[in-house]
Amino acid sequence: MKLYFDIETTGLSATNNSLTVLGALRGSEFVQLVAGKNLHEQAVRELFENVSELVTFNGRRFDLPFVLSAFPGLSVSAGHKDLMFLGWDVGLKGGLKSLEVQLGLSRKTDVKNGYEAVILWQKHLSGCSKSLDRLLLYNKEDVLNLPVLEEKLEQLWRQKHSEKTAQIPVP
Repeated sequence: MKLYFDIETTGLSATNNSLTVLGALRGSEFVQLVAGKNLHEQAVRELFENVSELVTFNGRRFDLPFVLSAFPGLSVSAGHKDLMFLGWDVGLKGGLKSLEVQLGLSRKTDVKNGYEAVILWQKHLSGCSKSLDRLLLYNKEDVLNLPVLEEKLEQLWRQKHSEKTAQIPVP
């Protein structure tokens, strides 16, 4: 079973910042774990259990190392497909939102990037309940767009390599 996941944090450093939200699609089940509520090592361990492949965007360099730093007791044995590198292989550069635009994917949220997500978390901590709702919608759209992005990128990869039955490498 694949696990598509994306995180939100208080900054870019896994050693100096905190994990705030972990959103995941496991089969047809969407789950969000939120700091101060249900984001703890046991919940993350259960989410990652019996998973054959992790799918992320820039997760090899950011999401997975951040999660492993936040939960040092967590062990992940699943393969990992990072869609950012698959995008690079087909000539698409940029962040997740940029690739979504290039591939015609849409969003409902007006949150543009991770920096805005950090601000929303800070506002949430200051008591603004709508900020958390916006942050969770942003994270949910990140996660739910991953399978669609994966399909489109794999299609482009097959076209580029002209092998309809070619096995797409796990970057």
